[in-house]
Amino acid sequence: MSRSSVVAKRYAKGLFQAAQDKGLVAETESQLSLVVEVIEGDANLRAFLTAPNITLDTKKQTLLQAFGAQVSPLVLNVVGLLIERGREGEIASVLAAYLQVAGNALGRSDAHVTSAVPLSAEEQAKLAEKFGALLNKKIRVTNTVNPELLGGLTVRIGDTLYDGSLKGKLERLDKALQSAAI
Repeated sequence: MSRSSVVAKRYAKGLFQAAQDKGLVAETESQLSLVVEVIEGDANLRAFLTAPNITLDTKKQTLLQAFGAQVSPLVLNVVGLLIERGREGEIASVLAAYLQVAGNALGRSDAHVTSAVPLSAEEQAKLAEKFGALLNKKIRVTNTVNPELLGGLTVRIGDTLYDGSLKGKLERLDKALQSAAI
């Protein structure tokens, strides 16, 4: 496990504990997602946060002005602490670790489904139901479209990949034929 993922997990666990104590687990998740989305989507903001010649107080004050009304002090404090300790590049990793920690504690997992065509809400619900029964957890599905799959889909839940794509099947068939020809 890399050092950055260990650090992100520590911050995530602390944030989760504080959010759980206040009954704000879901709100904290959505607020941290908002912060990550804004920071990741704005190169100027990322450059501002990593600039060594800008004081920590200025960075924190800017974050407070940008997110103060939309984000709880709990989330702002964690983001501020990351910036204070020179770990502003870890904010997205903290979100990923927070989703995992919260999911484990609440019996929930996220399934990242990649398909050749967009899935309907009904198809996503069926996938969530099937994988929920398999893993005995509540599953949240996010769908990404990749036409290179040709057909079928891949489902990533945590570190496990379920590959039911036509492309994956063809690659496995190709490997089997190559190893049989040797």
